[in-house]
Parts: sequence; C-alpha cells; structure tokens
Amino acid sequence: MDFHPRPTAGEARPWAFPAPGRGALDNGLTVLRCDRPGQQVVAVEINLDAPLDAEPEGLDGIATIMARAFSEGTDKHSAEEFAAELERCGATLDAHADHPGVRLSLEVPVSRLPKALGLLAEALRAPAFADSEIERLVRNRLDEIPHETANPARRAAKQLAKELFPASSRMSRPRQGTEETVERIDSAGVRAFYEAYVRPATATATAVIVGDLTGVDLDEVLADTLGSWTGDTVAPRPVPPVTADDTGRVVIVDRPGAVQTQLLIGRIGADRHDRVWPAQVLGAYCLGGTLTSRLDRVLREEKGYTYGVRAFAQVLRSSAPDAPGGATGAAMLAISGSVDTASTGPALDDLWTVLRTLAAEGLTDAERDVAVQNLVGVAPLKYETAASVAGTLADQVEQFLPDDFQAQLYARLAETGTVEATAAAVNAFPVDRLVTVLVGDAAQIKEPVTALGIGEVTVVTG
Repeated sequence: MDFHPRPTAGEARPWAFPAPGRGALDNGLTVLRCDRPGQQVVAVEINLDAPLDAEPEGLDGIATIMARAFSEGTDKHSAEEFAAELERCGATLDAHADHPGVRLSLEVPVSRLPKALGLLAEALRAPAFADSEIERLVRNRLDEIPHETANPARRAAKQLAKELFPASSRMSRPRQGTEETVERIDSAGVRAFYEAYVRPATATATAVIVGDLTGVDLDEVLADTLGSWTGDTVAPRPVPPVTADDTGRVVIVDRPGAVQTQLLIGRIGADRHDRVWPAQVLGAYCLGGTLTSRLDRVLREEKGYTYGVRAFAQVLRSSAPDAPGGATGAAMLAISGSVDTASTGPALDDLWTVLRTLAAEGLTDAERDVAVQNLVGVAPLKYETAASVAGTLADQVEQFLPDDFQAQLYARLAETGTVEATAAAVNAFPVDRLVTVLVGDAAQIKEPVTALGIGEVTVVTG
C-alpha cells in the first residue's frame, strides 16, 4: 500500500506585529492603514471621541443608544434600506460605547470596500435618529437590563464598579445605563449628543483600515467617502483623574438558593503607559492566565472547586502623556471565576493562600518561561485576521499609545525577568487591598467568608 509522504514543517519565519502607515484626510480625520496581503476581508475601525463621562447628567446610556442608532437609517436610507445595502456588500457593521469613546467596526470583502465605506460615511455624516428607531432601541435596552442583572458575572462587575469608584464618577455606574436613565433618552437627546461630540477632527477620531489593499486606490476611496464627513474642531476635553477605594472588604450580593458563587476580586492599577505594564501582564498571566497557572492548578486541579479562575488586567481609560495634569489612566486588575456554594469559604481561603505564597516565595523561572512562550508565541495566531489587527491598532489610538506599542510590548515581555514579574503580580494583588464581590446565597456563605478575616463583610440585595 502506498501512502502519501508525511508533511514536513516549513521554515520558521520571523513575525512582528504589523506596522501601520499614518496619515490624515482633509477633514482632519486621522487614518491608519495596514496592507495585509491575502486578507480579502477588510476590517475598518472608527474611533469617536464621545466618552461616557461626556454623557449628560441623568442620561447614562445615551452613548450606547447613539452607537446602535448609526446603523438604523440615514438621510438617504431608512433603517431597512440601510441594512439591505450593507447585506448587498456582504458587510457587517457593529458599534459600542465605552469609557474612552464610541467605536464602529466594519468588515467587508475588499471588492466591496468603496461601497461599504460610503455607507459608513453616510451613517457618520447624516444619521437619521428617527423617533421610532430611537424608541425601539431604548425599549430593547430596557429589556436587556433584567437579563444582565440575572447574570451573576455581569451583576458582580456592576457591584465591583460601584464599590471601587466614588458615586460621582461615571465609572461607578453601568456603562450602558440603568432603567432610570435609559427610559429618559429620546431622539432629541441622542442628536444633541451626536452634534456635540461626533466629528472627524478630534484627538482620537481615527479610521483604522486593515486588509489586502492591493490594487485599491485607498486615498481616492477615502476622499470620496469618509472625506465627505465634516465638522468643527473642538478643544480637547479635560480628562478627570481616576480615583478608587481599594480598602480590603467583601460584598455579598445575595442570591438565595444559588448553587454557585460568582467571584470577582479587584482593584485599580497601572495602565499601559506605565513602565510596569509588561511585568504586570506577565505576572497576572502566571497567576491566572491559563489552565496551568497557579490559581487553576490549586483551585481547579488540586481542589476541584471550579472549572477555572482567571487573573487579568483590563485598561479602563487612558489619556495623553502631555495632557494637562499629566497622564491619567487606570486598568482594572481582577481575579474572576465561580465555585459551588459549599466551597466558597475554602476556595477563598486557598486563593488567599496562593497570593500569600506568591508574595513570600515568588514565581518560579519555569512559570515565567511558560508565560512568555504562551503570550509571545501565540501572537501570530492571535493576529491572523485583519479584524484582530485593526482592533488592537484602534485600542492603541484610543489609549494614546504609539503605533509600535504592541510590537514593543512583545519584546519587553520577552525581556522581563522572574523577579520583576513577581513584584508586579504582588503589587497588583496585595492581600489586604482587594475588594471582593461574591454573588451567591448569603445565608450559606457569609459565615465561612467572615471567618477568613479578609475584610469586613456586607450583604446587599441581588
């Protein structure tokens, strides 16, 4: 019997995060472009300088409604017509609002790029914001809120934000608004917010375009589409500093009869402008970045308390280093997971033991090496699609980072030693400065959690 010859590995090729070209349109919109041969689906990201802290008082969620309304009709197309035009292009258009601003994401086959960019420009330049569509979006958002409240992970995140940040801070409240604030939103308010903040010539208003641009006269396409979007320039908005209270304490969100407890343990730490960021990323990964990390090894493999526990750092907001008052940014440093109700006390006890052992003994060289290999080695797969590259480039713009930040980050991760990673992890998760939120059955978990002595325990309704 004859067999096909066994495939052999090809020659390893060096990889680096793609370097974009940077330019600007006549209307002031910054453009980052990145030609990726073979990527026939082009990804476009649009950053808008419309942050959540710019929302009018009492109208939390209006940025989210506006973002969703961009695809719900323009001055030329009704909502149904606009959706049909996108479908004819084979394009998808999504949008969301977060603390740094509003982001629109478009994916389209390169052959239909001019048409799709024309639709995107139309949505940015002249959204309809029809009363009926805004009312429908508001109703949809109101319908989502009870489902989010019922979700233990979402409920824990909401409570942690409320605990960490002062009530006056937009970060203390749900990103997409509450029932009370969302039901006040109308088309007039959405249009006013749009007219105040959505324009091409602002600090972070940027178009990122990634894909196979061979044979595409991108300058001409952009001039004919996004170049038609105009608006007055505005002075940069002052960015309020991020303040947080990480006094060690425990808050139980009571869910009587719950068979599991959702854990979310967090505090605020350095963002990506800080020199400690690479070591912080590496240390957090060693602690809880994968199935072989310390927390999983103890809580999942040895004790069987959980399917998995993760530690991570997520940027909340950054400002420019040369901003008045200097750079003001922060990242959420958190540990999350879930355990069965009866194991809540023992699981937290073991989790704190892991953190104390880390502080006393440090990471091992083997843990550091595996983390570097995983973080750096997976990058070529992580950035295989145009959308992943475009998203990261847009994040860098949003966070006022240089275009080569991601490329430099991998080099710095590889250079970070075990001692430095240990120090960063210990500083990120000090055992006496962590706010612990537990969503579960207070009647069963309060007593064993209180006995651990990891902070004052309070109970709130779910």
